[in-house]
Amino acid sequence: MILPNIGRDHPLRANRDFRRFVAGQFVTNAGDSLYTVAVLWLVFELSGSTTLVGVANAVLLLPWLLQAVAGPIVDRFPVKPLLVGSQIVQGVVVLVFPLAAAAGRLGVDLMLGVVPILMLATLVMGPIEATLVPRIVADDRLPQANAALTTVTLGLDMVFDAVGGGLIALFGPTALFLADAVTFALAALLFARIGIPRISPDDADGSVAAAVRSYVDDLREGVEVLRGTAFVELVLTTAVANFATGVTLAVLPAFGDAVGGPAVYGLLLGALGTGRLLGSVVGPRFERVRYGRFLIVGNGLAACAWLASVLVPSTALTIGLFALAWIPAGASGVLTSTLNQRLFAADRLGRVSAIKGTASGATLPLGSLLGGALGDAIGHGTAMALAAAGFGFTAAYVLVRPRLRGLPTVASAEPVDFDVRVADES
Repeated sequence: MILPNIGRDHPLRANRDFRRFVAGQFVTNAGDSLYTVAVLWLVFELSGSTTLVGVANAVLLLPWLLQAVAGPIVDRFPVKPLLVGSQIVQGVVVLVFPLAAAAGRLGVDLMLGVVPILMLATLVMGPIEATLVPRIVADDRLPQANAALTTVTLGLDMVFDAVGGGLIALFGPTALFLADAVTFALAALLFARIGIPRISPDDADGSVAAAVRSYVDDLREGVEVLRGTAFVELVLTTAVANFATGVTLAVLPAFGDAVGGPAVYGLLLGALGTGRLLGSVVGPRFERVRYGRFLIVGNGLAACAWLASVLVPSTALTIGLFALAWIPAGASGVLTSTLNQRLFAADRLGRVSAIKGTASGATLPLGSLLGGALGDAIGHGTAMALAAAGFGFTAAYVLVRPRLRGLPTVASAEPVDFDVRVADES
């Protein structure tokens, strides 16, 4: 049970805690975007190898694989220290890069050694978002809250991914890391001002000893909540799409460099963010469209747009079509967040979302590793074209599975529709 919070029932514009969380996410995503663009481009520039870019990107994507580690921690420990601490750690660590560059010691080996520390500091962010939003926002405003949060954060991703390439061309990649440190410091200040209601002591014991003793049990419980539900198959389709995404991210610096240099690389990353942003804006409009039908049509069109973006001869068309390919993914992210928060108990959201994220996102770093090797072996353009099959698989799989094809609208969804078991409250 969530303890009372006066601001929780306010409209989103009047909900100060939600506004501060959105602002903090806005700023910290800027830091994430900048150092991701800078790291991947710098590794490619120093090595000229898509394989090493794939290794670096795989490490950056490991939070998707390790979210299950953080889920039970988020459910049991106070959220604010985890939220603020992750920003402080990232802000300090990114300063290693400009300091090493000034000393003439910046190389791929140092970068691959420091990036895992940045990765570990981001582990808690996914589960925190899943479990925090229902604590500070009323249930009937969750779709709008998820859409607003996704829109703002993805909008920043879009801007800074696109601008990052230009900043690299103008100032060099190491200058971006100095800006990162500032963004993480500001995010920490914003998060520190959020009033986060605690879970009732009857539902959660926040002590360190209790968390350690029950860690495995918490993970097992999260798995049991998901076992047998439609989400298991949906996670499979997302895992395939994420594998293809990992392939693409590994070869994107080389693909962008071939098309037009670091600025085009940044624009392609920005196109990815733009598509997801547009999808998140229109996502709530699909609440009353049958979810199974949305997955079939949306992912089918996305696969076609992705493939066309690689084949067309125009740089502008490539960027535009690549953006279109990501609109269904952005809308699906909003719908999935709303389903999670409506169908699962509030005090289990952290571990459930973390396990789902780990199971579906584990293929991101794997795809990045393979994608880097594929880029060197068969060419970055061919690897990009093959990756379009990720969204195509989702459309085809849902089409041939009656259980998924018949899923109802998000607005009318009940636990039974997804075979989610609700614990007896008697």
